[in-house]
Amino acid sequence: MKTSEEIKRILWEGANELRGSMDASKYKDYMLGLMFYKFLSDRTLDYFRKFAELGEVAQEKVVEEYTACFENDEYKDIFIENIKTTLGYVIQPNCLYQSWLQKIEDNTFEVDDVSNSLSEFERLIVGTKDVNDFKGLFASSIIDVSNTALGEDLNKRSKNIKSLISLFSDLDMISLQNGDVLGDTYEYLIGMFASDAGKKAGEFYTPRQVSEVMAQIVAKSTEFHKSNPSIYDPTVGSASLLLTVRKHLNREVQDDLHYYGQEFNTETYNLTRMNLLLHGIRPEKMTIKNGNTLAQDWPEDPERPNEGVQFDIVVMNPPYSDKKWNSREDIPLKVNDPRFADFGVLPPSSKGDFAYLMHGLYHLGQKGTMAIVLPHGVLFRGGTEAEIRKRLVDKNQIDAIIGLPGNLFTNTGIPVCIIILKKNRTLGEPIQIIDASKNFVKVGKNNVLQEKDIAKIVDAYVYKTEIAGYSHVTTIDEIKKNEYNLNIPRYVEDVNKDVPQDVEAHLYGGIPHKNLEGLTLLNQLAKDTLESSYKEIRDGYIDFTKSTEEISRDIFENKKVQALFNNLHDSLQEYIQKWWKQLLHINSDKNLIHVKETMLYDMKELLKCIGVVDPYEGYQIIAELWKGTLMHDLEFILEKGFYEGAKLTKPNMVKKTKNKKTYMAQEGWIGEVIPNVLLSEKLFSAERERLTSIKSQMDMNIDILNEAIDKALEEGTFEYDVLYECLEKEVSGEAKRKFVKKNITSELKNYEKNSEEYVLLKETEAILKQKSSIDKKYKEAKVELNMLVSNKFSELTNEEIEHLVYCKWFDGVEGVFTKILKNTIQSEIGVITMLRERYEDTLHDMDEEIARLEESLETLLQDLVVIE
Repeated sequence: MKTSEEIKRILWEGANELRGSMDASKYKDYMLGLMFYKFLSDRTLDYFRKFAELGEVAQEKVVEEYTACFENDEYKDIFIENIKTTLGYVIQPNCLYQSWLQKIEDNTFEVDDVSNSLSEFERLIVGTKDVNDFKGLFASSIIDVSNTALGEDLNKRSKNIKSLISLFSDLDMISLQNGDVLGDTYEYLIGMFASDAGKKAGEFYTPRQVSEVMAQIVAKSTEFHKSNPSIYDPTVGSASLLLTVRKHLNREVQDDLHYYGQEFNTETYNLTRMNLLLHGIRPEKMTIKNGNTLAQDWPEDPERPNEGVQFDIVVMNPPYSDKKWNSREDIPLKVNDPRFADFGVLPPSSKGDFAYLMHGLYHLGQKGTMAIVLPHGVLFRGGTEAEIRKRLVDKNQIDAIIGLPGNLFTNTGIPVCIIILKKNRTLGEPIQIIDASKNFVKVGKNNVLQEKDIAKIVDAYVYKTEIAGYSHVTTIDEIKKNEYNLNIPRYVEDVNKDVPQDVEAHLYGGIPHKNLEGLTLLNQLAKDTLESSYKEIRDGYIDFTKSTEEISRDIFENKKVQALFNNLHDSLQEYIQKWWKQLLHINSDKNLIHVKETMLYDMKELLKCIGVVDPYEGYQIIAELWKGTLMHDLEFILEKGFYEGAKLTKPNMVKKTKNKKTYMAQEGWIGEVIPNVLLSEKLFSAERERLTSIKSQMDMNIDILNEAIDKALEEGTFEYDVLYECLEKEVSGEAKRKFVKKNITSELKNYEKNSEEYVLLKETEAILKQKSSIDKKYKEAKVELNMLVSNKFSELTNEEIEHLVYCKWFDGVEGVFTKILKNTIQSEIGVITMLRERYEDTLHDMDEEIARLEESLETLLQDLVVIE
C-alpha cells in the first residue's frame, strides 16, 4: 500500500525525470491529460465489472470480457448505448489505457496508438447527453504526440510517451478516487507544475494557502440556499479555489453543491473539467464554460435576461491589472452593462481589477459571500477606481480587507489583498481590516503562510477582533474621514516593540521604572519576585540588587509561575489522552480533514484558557504533527484497522556492491507506521546498549589509529621513519590516511625482534587487528539487532503496538509546549538584561573615562624622547 504522500512524490519525481527540457506549463497537459484518461479507462472497466457481475477476477479477464462484448454483433450497439448513457462516454477496447500498457509490454506500442485512441474517444462522445462534459479534453493541441519537445525523433518520442504512460500503470484510480486521494494528488501535481512554471502559473493556479484563507472565510460566513446551493468562479483556472471551498463545507452541502466557472484559456478550461471530475463531482453538478468572462456576461438567467444568475459563493483570483480587459472583443463594454450600471462608471481601460470585482458582485446572491484576490492598488488608486470604491463603501458591500505578504504567488512578487464582499450587511456595520503581511515563512524563492497564519486571519475575520498592529474594526465614518482611501496602513498601525531610550537614565544612571511596566507577563505572574529584585534610587528610577541569573531563577521558582507550568502539563495530558483515545478507535467513516480541524481547534481553545502561550503557536505544532506524522499513519490505519495497519512493513532495500557492480538487495523490513529505531529503543534496549558499547570501542580505536597516522605523517620523527612506508599511497606517491596490513608485515622483516622499530610496527599491527575485530563485532551486532526488529513486527502484541504508536505521536509534544512557555517568560527577562546594559554607563562615567584616557595620553606624550 502506498500513502497519498508517496504517490505524489513518485509521480512528481517521474514527471521531472521524463519531461526533460519541456516547459512545465505545457508538460502538465500531457501528464495530467494521460492521468485523466487512465481514470476514464479504470472507470469504464469498474463499471463493466459490476455490469457483467465478474466479481474479483483479474483485470486482464475484465478487459477480455469487455472486448468480447464489442465483438458480439448481436448486442454490441445496445451495449455501447448503455455505457454512453451511464458514463457519458465510451472507450473502445483497443483504446483503453490498459491496451496501451499491454502493447508496451508486448513491444508493439506505437505513438499513434495514443493519438488514434484520443481521436476515437472524441468521435464516440458525439450524440451523448454529456458531450459537453468531455468534448475537447484530449484535443491534439493539448496532447500533441508529434511535438518535438517530447523527443527530436519518433523513437525518442515513443520512448518518452511509453515511460509517461507506465508512470500511472500501478495506480487504481477508482479506489484512489473513493478515498479522495486521486483528486488530492491531481491538485498537488497542478501546484507543483505551477511552482515550476513561474509567470505562466498565474493562468491556472492559486497558491494553496491563499485558497485556504478565502475558502475558510466564505465557508464559515455563507448562509446557503437549502435547495440547489451554488458556487461560482468567473476566472476558474484549474478549479483549485472551488475545490478548496468544497473541502470546508459540510457533507450535505457538498452533495448538493453546483459548480460554475468560466475560463478563457482552452487548455486550462480542460484542466478545470478534469480536476472536478477526478474529485468525484458528477457532470450534472458542474457547468464550466470556455470563454471571456468580461466580454459577455455569463451565466445569464433565461427567465430574467437582465439579471445574472445569483450564487451563494463567488470566489476568484483574476489577472492582476488586466490591461486588455475591455479590448479583447470587437465591441467594448459600456457603462450601461448591467454589471457596471449601478456604479455609473467603468474601471480604467488599463486596469481591469474592479471590472472583475463588479462582475462577481453582480452575480452574488443576497445572502452570499464573495472573496476576490486583487493587487493593493485597488485600495487607494484615484480616478474612476476611487469612485467605484466610494460606491462599494456607501452601498455597505465591503465586509473585510485582508492584506497578505508579497511574493506568495509564483507569477508575481507584488503583495496582494483579499476583499470580502456581502450584500446583506447591517446598515452601518463596520469593516474588518487585517494586516497579515508580516506573517509568513520563506520557502525557497517564495513566502508561505503557515497553518497558524491562516487560522489567525480567519479567526480575526470571524470574531471581528481588534489586535494591535494586526487587525482593526473600522467604522464607515472613519473611512469617510480618509476620503474612502482603504490603504491598510491608514487603519492598522505598526506596533513599535522597541523600549524607548531615556535621556535622564543615560545622564544620571538607573533604569526607568516605567520600562518595567512593559514587562506584562512578569508583572502578571511574578510581580512580587520582580519587585524584590530592585530598589528605587530616586523618583521614577530603580537599580537591580540581584544578578539577572538570580532574578531568572527566582521567577521560575515563583509559585504562580510553577502553577502555570503545572496547569499547562495537566491540560496537555488531558488533551493528549482525549485525542489518543479518539485516534485509537478511528474508523473508515471518519473524514481525516474534519478530525484534523477539530483537533486543531481544541488546542487553540486550550491555550486560550491557559493564557501566556500564543494559541496559534500551539495550533502550528499540532498542524505540523498532522503533516509530518498523523496524516501518513492514519491512512494505513483507516485502510487496515489500527493494529494491522500499525504492523505493516515494506522491504528494506539497501545498495550493495559485488565485483564492482552495484545492486539493490533486501535486508529485513521497515515499519510503515512504527519506525524501526523507535521499536528497537523501546523493546530491545539491552541489544541497543551492547551496540552502543561496541560503537564506543570503535571510536576509541579510531582515535588511537588516527594518532598513529598523524605521527607517521610527521616528517623528522621516529614514527615517520618507521611507519611512513606502511601507509597506502596515491598514484602520485602521496600518502593516504590509511595503514596497509601487508605493508606492515613487509616492514617487520627489516628489523630485529624486540627492536624499537619492531615493537612500534607490532603495536600498529595490533591496533589494526583490534579495529578489524571490533568492526566485525559491531557489524554482527547491528545485523542481529536489525533482524530482531524486522522479525518483531509480525509478533507485536496489541499492547506493544499501542505503546509504540503513542510514543511516536505524542512523546515530546509536551516538551515543545513547555519550551515555548519558558522562552516566552525568558524573553521578558531578556529585556531586564538589555535595560541593565543600556544604562550601565552614565554620561558622568563616560566623562571620567575620557578624562582618564586624556591623562594617560598626556603622560605618554611627556615620556616620549625626541631623537635628533
